Amino acid sequence: MKIVDNVYSVGVVDRDVRIFHGYFTPIGTTYNSFLVIDEKVTLVDFVKEKFTDEFLNNIEEILQGRTIDYIICNHVEPDHSGALPRVMEKYPQAMVYGTANCEKGLKAYYPHAKYNFTVVKLGDALNTGKYNFKFIPMPMVHWPDSMSTYLEEEKMLFSNDAFGQHTGTGEVLDTENGLDKLIDRAGDYYANIVLPFGMQVTKLIQTVSDLDIKIICPSHGVIITKYIPEIIQKYISWSKNETDEKKVLIVYDTMWGTTKKLAEQLEKEYTNKGFEVEVINLTEEHYSHAMSRVLDAKYIFVGSPTLNNNMLPSVSAFLTYMKGLKPKERIGKAFGAYGWSGESIPQINEILLSCGFETEEPLKALWNV
Repeated sequence: MKIVDNVYSVGVVDRDVRIFHGYFTPIGTTYNSFLVIDEKVTLVDFVKEKFTDEFLNNIEEILQGRTIDYIICNHVEPDHSGALPRVMEKYPQAMVYGTANCEKGLKAYYPHAKYNFTVVKLGDALNTGKYNFKFIPMPMVHWPDSMSTYLEEEKMLFSNDAFGQHTGTGEVLDTENGLDKLIDRAGDYYANIVLPFGMQVTKLIQTVSDLDIKIICPSHGVIITKYIPEIIQKYISWSKNETDEKKVLIVYDTMWGTTKKLAEQLEKEYTNKGFEVEVINLTEEHYSHAMSRVLDAKYIFVGSPTLNNNMLPSVSAFLTYMKGLKPKERIGKAFGAYGWSGESIPQINEILLSCGFETEEPLKALWNV
């Protein structure tokens, strides 16, 4: 697809992927790549290895016999770089540009690939004729090698994983499904991938705030043309770990229904107090869906019955996943049912405390309520 004159989207849609970093992707994703035609031709990023044939066909359809002179690799992760070995076989003269950590990572992932590499840092630029690319390293958003690239003349930011969304349903632009859908999918992505790196996101926002950005081209999801101020403002809020003081998330699993009754009891109690309450049963929803709701909830209540002196595996998985993503300044509450030992409730409470949460008094039920 032509984005503007001389800039094309040549990535691919992966409609079948369902788990990404442990994150459930029910509508698939895209691996975005961009081809910029100038006196010298520049490719920005690759795609996942299994889609290399489709990717090369997309490139050739635009090039019509021309070659690639420069390749900008914003991120080493295999969904971004997997096609590198075969692309380099086809275009061996192309120079690859990326951060020092990118060079290190590519050598580790693809030790037999042959290419020339130029290390770039903040302030470096690449001229291709009438176009100038400016490099913006953004380490730990969300890998050490990560980088964004700004195409100055088109006011276009190739933002890598920042501002991304996992959506493989075919839309290309943010205008196709509107602001609410964009924010929902971008928030889901942020919560499950970018959340631990709020400080680094803040630095990135500060770095790009002086740029005149008219188009954001992330590595996953739709290209953002209309809702740039809104998505940047959301990233500012998310990076500051801002939460809704009146929002409660209740996450649980149940064995014989008593823990479900406790969840319903908590839902009724907090709804009557004027809170907005969302309840997620981990039998029905993946834990990564629950994580996306953690993003702006101030209160996180987690429940499980006791099974074999432990909490249910689904609840343990959610807590492990959430702890790794490091949400801050929440208020937690453990709840659950038990028959004779009741270990699940103190186990949940201990993990909530280890996340740095304040905790309310746990809610317990012996056998039934």
